[in-house]
Amino acid sequence: MFAWRPTASFEHLQARAALLATIRQFFAKHRILEVETPLLAQTTILDPNIESLQVVDGQQTYFLQTSPEFFMKRLLAAGSGSIFQVSKAFRQGEHSYRHNPEFTLLEWYRTDWDYKQLMTEVAELIQLVLATKPAKRLSYRALYLDTLGIDPWHTTPAECRACISEPADVDTERWTVDVWLDYLFATAIEPKLGWQTPVFIYDYPERLAALAECTTIDGNRVAKRFELYINGVELANGFQELTDAEEQRKRFFAEQASREAQAQSILPIDEKFLQALNNLPRCAGVALGVDRLLMLKSSAQQIDEVLAFPINSV
Repeated sequence: MFAWRPTASFEHLQARAALLATIRQFFAKHRILEVETPLLAQTTILDPNIESLQVVDGQQTYFLQTSPEFFMKRLLAAGSGSIFQVSKAFRQGEHSYRHNPEFTLLEWYRTDWDYKQLMTEVAELIQLVLATKPAKRLSYRALYLDTLGIDPWHTTPAECRACISEPADVDTERWTVDVWLDYLFATAIEPKLGWQTPVFIYDYPERLAALAECTTIDGNRVAKRFELYINGVELANGFQELTDAEEQRKRFFAEQASREAQAQSILPIDEKFLQALNNLPRCAGVALGVDRLLMLKSSAQQIDEVLAFPINSV
């Protein structure tokens, strides 16, 4: 017998409608323009950690967008001013208690703002929706110093290995400091973040810059980006947006090389996006997971509880 009913209760469906209304009221109050951009495109993100879903139409292959970022930046470059969008986004193979390959993303950009100003506005929205305590802020460096007692800019694999009480279930002998830092973040730090109050982690290592601007702080290269955590879950990811097209091209080439080294498909570079980047105004942007926000608001344990029809029911 087919399981045809929705997995979300009608209470959760009503909560979703109310949340979307609150979001739109918030941006209307701040006079930020709502926009809509394509879900299908001939190019996509090159990040080797994210795979796009593909759609074939005749002889043409399109990619379902993993976020509306590239198109929204083209609007910004054309002079739109500050904008926001509530959009569907798609990522291949992402299905767990808090992942679904098709999900809802809130993304917005503030022109003439920096990433720390944007953190304040993200916190304002979160307090409005969840009635949380004021958010805390910790730099990436301070986070490791406070929680593990190591300085991520000046540590060693041996110091990192000493931070775990039990051996990892994989061979760690050849792990670099960067691999260790990522492992420690995922296993020893992230699950404990944001339980008492929301917490922003900011100023990540340059290697994690993605599409963010970088700067030098205390002699170390850092990315002007932040992530928001609540109850051990990453809820939002924001940047001081890079406006240097040549630097972004170099990063795209590096991502293509990484994909090739991992035997992943080599994807084309979005030349229209790079052309627009030369005209991108100074701005900060953030992407926030609406389904995860609804999970927090509804005290749901599984993302399926807040989706009418998750991937395993369609």
